[in-house]
Amino acid sequence: MLRRLLPAALGLALAACSQPASDSDTADQTAGSQSLNVYSSRHYESDRVVYAAFTEETGIEINLIEAGGDLLIERIRADGERSPADIVITVDANRLHRAEAAGLFAQEDYSDIATGVPGTFIDPDGHWLGFALRARVIAYANDRVDPAEIGDYLDLADPRWQNRICVRSSTNVYNESLTAALIAHHGEQAAEAWVRSIDANLARNPQGGDTDQLRAIHAGECDVAMVNHYYYVRLANSDDANDTAVSDGIGLIFPEGEHGTHVNISGVGIAANAPNAANAETFIRFLLSEQGQRAYAELTNEIPAVEGAAFENPRLRAVMDFQADTLNLSELGDNSEAARRILDRSGWP
Repeated sequence: MLRRLLPAALGLALAACSQPASDSDTADQTAGSQSLNVYSSRHYESDRVVYAAFTEETGIEINLIEAGGDLLIERIRADGERSPADIVITVDANRLHRAEAAGLFAQEDYSDIATGVPGTFIDPDGHWLGFALRARVIAYANDRVDPAEIGDYLDLADPRWQNRICVRSSTNVYNESLTAALIAHHGEQAAEAWVRSIDANLARNPQGGDTDQLRAIHAGECDVAMVNHYYYVRLANSDDANDTAVSDGIGLIFPEGEHGTHVNISGVGIAANAPNAANAETFIRFLLSEQGQRAYAELTNEIPAVEGAAFENPRLRAVMDFQADTLNLSELGDNSEAARRILDRSGWP
């Protein structure tokens, strides 16, 4: 299993990929070369395993340039037509929308490349597509919460959850995207009422990432939290008894309701001025191949974007029986400004 090969594979990965560049001019700008300039906001060492496997299979060397999500977008935008970027990778549909609005993506017909990927996770205008999925779930304390009390995200607005909810800051893009989805389904007025109720029901001021919310449930600081599924699976798969003690006391609710569970993506697109566009297409095909999809499921606990992809990760497999929202993720971007306005004026820190 890829998980067992991780230490050795990381050594290969670090040799095969350049270190993050300090300036985009270090990337190879020669069209037709056996190289690929990947600009990524993902921060997982396991991605380098995938990149190394790609190089081994194709002979195409990857020049890796890393930066935070919004910083990455600004960096490529500032370079303009001089940008050597071939591939742009970032997480969350709202960031993909920002990159699209900044003109960073070429328009492509991904129908041949993305066979097996539901249309929900493909931009209808051909700017980007998802290669790995993350479900926004409701984690709860097994000993303090009856899961039958929660069937939908909207249920968390009930006063019964006052002083019982933990969640990240309202400025976090995951919360912004969930709010955008609620706007798409229920309208701005209902979404704002929900946001204000979440603020009223917080057990503490938002702090930390999703793992911190899970640890807060374990510590008794709150009873429920909204998190991405893979943070829980990561703890459950850990060799550290302190981590599994957290996951053992927590259950996950995949909201059903009228629309199902909110699912977001890690997304990729070919850069607008890619000097190595053919290599970029080859790279995306590899991400969606059996080898690429297996790697993300086994190394980062993300759900494969390709339906029916094979992988070995029993704890991930155990949480995958849920109904995903069928809203095309491009609509999250369409509603992102309204979501941001609602969150800014809600009082949710």
